[in-house]
Amino acid sequence: MGLLLIAALLALSACAAVQPTTQQPGAAPAEDSGKLAQIKAAGKIVVGTSADYPPYESIDADGNFVGFDMDLIRAIGERLGVEVEIQDMPFDSLIAALQEGKIDAVIAAMQATAERDEKVDFTIPYRMTKDAFAAAQDSTLVMEKPEDAAGHSIGVQTGTVQERWVQDNLVATGLTPADKVFSYERADQAALDVANGRIELLLMDAEPAMELAKQTGLKILLITESTAEGGKSIAIPEGASDLKAELDRIIQELIDDGTIQKIQETHGLP
Repeated sequence: MGLLLIAALLALSACAAVQPTTQQPGAAPAEDSGKLAQIKAAGKIVVGTSADYPPYESIDADGNFVGFDMDLIRAIGERLGVEVEIQDMPFDSLIAALQEGKIDAVIAAMQATAERDEKVDFTIPYRMTKDAFAAAQDSTLVMEKPEDAAGHSIGVQTGTVQERWVQDNLVATGLTPADKVFSYERADQAALDVANGRIELLLMDAEPAMELAKQTGLKILLITESTAEGGKSIAIPEGASDLKAELDRIIQELIDDGTIQKIQETHGLP
């Protein structure tokens, strides 16, 4: 009887030993490469931008992407050791394209707002932000603070910090009727409407505003930091901690060695 019991226990033990281990559904594979490794393996980083925002990003007569952001992302790509593929799309579709995996990163003079940070991650800032209010050359408006735009028709680019500032600080407070706020897919379209007298004001990043003012005959009424939320950063997929760490390192390196300063000077940025 004792021998039979021992034999049975040995048999059960043997069965348990050969039970295969199975991975739980949804569990990550043991060797899951991060976003940085995927980019390195592909040999390129696909970057989205909205090329209507000189001197940060635009397309020249030969079809080339030019501007401060474009030179910066190429310098970053060089230090990553990969090619840079740039894709142009409307500004308000950039975050969605990043979330859907159509692109690896976004560089478009984008500010790392709290709202955006809920959807994607951001690098450290590579440049601080100021905004500008622009008007037609014959405008008699005088502005000493952003709230002086109250009651006037104003244009902003869709999906921008400036659009939200106008909605939160002028429309929601009752200072400006909602039907006097116009959102545009492209900033240059808004500038043309100001120049042609369709709207009175344009609010956007200061440097592109100054560039568009030269091109369309506008004048700058006010440059301010109070409508901005932070510096310009590169947006990356949420949770891509390896890519963020490497981009942060490279951006800081480019700041420290003077490369970003040289790129700024090339494009006439203060």
